[in-house]
Amino acid sequence: MELIDILDEEGNKTGISQAKKAVHLQGLWHRTAHIWLLNSKGEILLQHRSAQMENYPDMWDISVAGHISRGESSLQGALREIKEEIGVDLDVSQLELIGTTKHQAVLNKGTYFDNEFSDVYLVKLDLDIKNFTKQDEEVEALQWLPIKELKGWVQENKADLVSHVAEYLLLFKKI
Repeated sequence: MELIDILDEEGNKTGISQAKKAVHLQGLWHRTAHIWLLNSKGEILLQHRSAQMENYPDMWDISVAGHISRGESSLQGALREIKEEIGVDLDVSQLELIGTTKHQAVLNKGTYFDNEFSDVYLVKLDLDIKNFTKQDEEVEALQWLPIKELKGWVQENKADLVSHVAEYLLLFKKI
């Protein structure tokens, strides 16, 4: 059972941790790491989420994203999630924190409450798509997408792209 540190509405740890399921049932504030991979061709790695995912199933999303486990730093969680979801070992020095977003959403017909602070990282990495090892339970597919095309998807509010409005602004400003 994965335990998550609970935060207050300003993003400070409360000293309490809860099971991930309880965090989302009760709408407790918590931290996640969102990692965007950018290659030298000006392409962003997107993952297509598995149809079995509890939130945003069968949609295109951030390169890698995940919850920060109890006692982990944001960087430690980011590195763990990168390894788990796409099978790549990175060094802390490769991750650049570009900002933190605060997000609230009610999903799954009011049964899943997502109140999170997301530390957003950028990683510059040239790796062929076939060199990633995707976590089949969570990741259906991966693709490198030109930044210009991603901007178009965001602008048109593409139905199968997870909406991370504030985060897209951070990303596009940085790159």
